[in-house]
Amino acid sequence: MTKRAEIAVVGAGAAGLFASIWAGRSLVDRRAGSVVAVDGASKLGAKILVAGGGRCNVTHHAVDESAYAGSSRNAIRNVLRRFDVARTVEFFHERGVELKREETGKLFPVSDDGQTVLQALLDAARSAGAEVVHPWRVARIERTEHGFVLHRAALEPSSGSASMRVEGNRDDRLLARRVVLATGGKSLPKTGSDGLGFELAKALGHTITPRVFPALVPLTIPKDHWLTSLSGVTLPATLELRAPGGKRLASFTNSTLVTHFGLSGPSVLDMSRYYTDAKMIAAAGPPPVLVLNWLPGESLDAMDGALAAAGRARGTSVLRLLEGKLAERVVRAICTGAGVDPGASLGELPKEKRRVLAIALTEFPLPITGDRGYLFAEATAGGVPLAELKPDTMESRICPGLHICGELCDVDGRVGGFNFQWAWASGFVAGVGAATTSA
Repeated sequence: MTKRAEIAVVGAGAAGLFASIWAGRSLVDRRAGSVVAVDGASKLGAKILVAGGGRCNVTHHAVDESAYAGSSRNAIRNVLRRFDVARTVEFFHERGVELKREETGKLFPVSDDGQTVLQALLDAARSAGAEVVHPWRVARIERTEHGFVLHRAALEPSSGSASMRVEGNRDDRLLARRVVLATGGKSLPKTGSDGLGFELAKALGHTITPRVFPALVPLTIPKDHWLTSLSGVTLPATLELRAPGGKRLASFTNSTLVTHFGLSGPSVLDMSRYYTDAKMIAAAGPPPVLVLNWLPGESLDAMDGALAAAGRARGTSVLRLLEGKLAERVVRAICTGAGVDPGASLGELPKEKRRVLAIALTEFPLPITGDRGYLFAEATAGGVPLAELKPDTMESRICPGLHICGELCDVDGRVGGFNFQWAWASGFVAGVGAATTSA
């Protein structure tokens, strides 16, 4: 059987639901079934429900293009300004979801429950006349002279139709005048983001960036490294990425978590995409270096000088010098790594050893072995370049009638609600564009 719609939205996550809402609101003829959103998941909104520890970090109080990487910042800015933070707050307020700002600048629902956000989006989609059909996984999209034909993938034999939840119809084909691709990238594949959107986009003529990799992902170190002895320690620290020649490529200062496998926390998640990207660019050449400063704001030379001055005061040890600045457990571990007795007088420390300790405290080269992959990544770096889309409608310059938004685009933001704001903004532009652009 065949279902017909004016606009088909592939993917009913944050960007897809938002595109559905605004497509439905913007259509002149809002007949039932004019907008149909399909999703392969049996349970919708998994990423929304797990974001922010289940509280859903809806956005950040201050969002601009500088918080994003991937496509040109000018192109990102053009999309973000179409639906800014103020409009996001207003939208959720109208749906009965009040947001609160925390000290970090993150905005959460006052309910502290991602289900509140998901339900508001689903209710808004239905109010706008959009149908949400799931599980309905797209196998391929065919371009015709009249629009598009979406072909449904066969059901997994193990799932059985009895266990499937479907809202709307069970048709095997969906005909639509326009299509919005909002499938997400590859992060958190258990939620349904398994890279299908990249294949659909390529089949319709688009290119995907040469590098696609996990972003906002914890980094790993050797299991037997002394750093792992600090598992569970959280503290403010600065991470700095340097090119082989020493040039600073990126720097983030924020809460940093040491784990049994490596490093996590906001500073690490923000840095991860830059480290991976630089490493991939270097390829067979000298790799980039990621250094950690346990004492943000303290320079290597200043620390070396402080250690030297303390050495001239009889009986001063590293533990005493850093008392109140770092936990004793941390100081002892750093000293162990540097081969220094934390309780010995600094006056007995040779100049060379003092320098090694200063480096360990302020410019410690992290022995990164990789990252935890898409399974633990909160975003995907890479995707469809914005240069291939029209910024005022998110319509493809290559395949007329196709609009692309959300994580499928070559845009990834910092931790803290920035990726959701991109979803709202790009979903809005794509939804309105699909509804108002002439065939």
